[in-house]
Amino acid sequence: MLELITPTARLHAAWTEAYAEWPAGARQDGAGLRLAPETGLDRPEVFAAWAARLREQGDTTVPAAPGRVHATYRWIVDGDTCLGAAELRHSLNDFLHEAGGHIGYSVRPSARRRGVATRALGQLLLRARDLGLDRVLVTCDEDNPGSARTIELGGGVLEDVRTSEYGTKRRYWIAPPPAPSARHRVAAEDGERAG
Repeated sequence: MLELITPTARLHAAWTEAYAEWPAGARQDGAGLRLAPETGLDRPEVFAAWAARLREQGDTTVPAAPGRVHATYRWIVDGDTCLGAAELRHSLNDFLHEAGGHIGYSVRPSARRRGVATRALGQLLLRARDLGLDRVLVTCDEDNPGSARTIELGGGVLEDVRTSEYGTKRRYWIAPPPAPSARHRVAAEDGERAG
């Protein structure tokens, strides 16, 4: 069953296997690799420290580093198999407003075209709602129709296509789904008890 989980040292071998599928130098949006050391992720202790650093990025009691915003990192998994990574940025700075958006995600090559990104985006939108975001910006490269389709399936409304120093980006806004009302929660709980 597909889940988004907090980065954990427990999945070192599974993460390493997924990472090996990517071509050298490939961009893995949402993975937090820019927070990783340049070498050493093959060593368990270095990997554990990096996973801890990813978890710390969402701690709003600690000021974000200069030029950065708080972000929640998640790994997309099916059991103990890593399928990809995702990031929900809690706010936007100038770069994120122009090109990066609130949400970034990537799916390992062998797990693509199976709805993984669509389900991950849906779960990130629930988290965005829980953070109090009434709309989120999600971007993709102009030449990435698969990502554009994922965003549109998630409710994305195209604002514009912008060319900047970061390339040509399609920029979409998505309103997270509303929280279930108390009446709907009670009805769902009643249905679970009846079943």
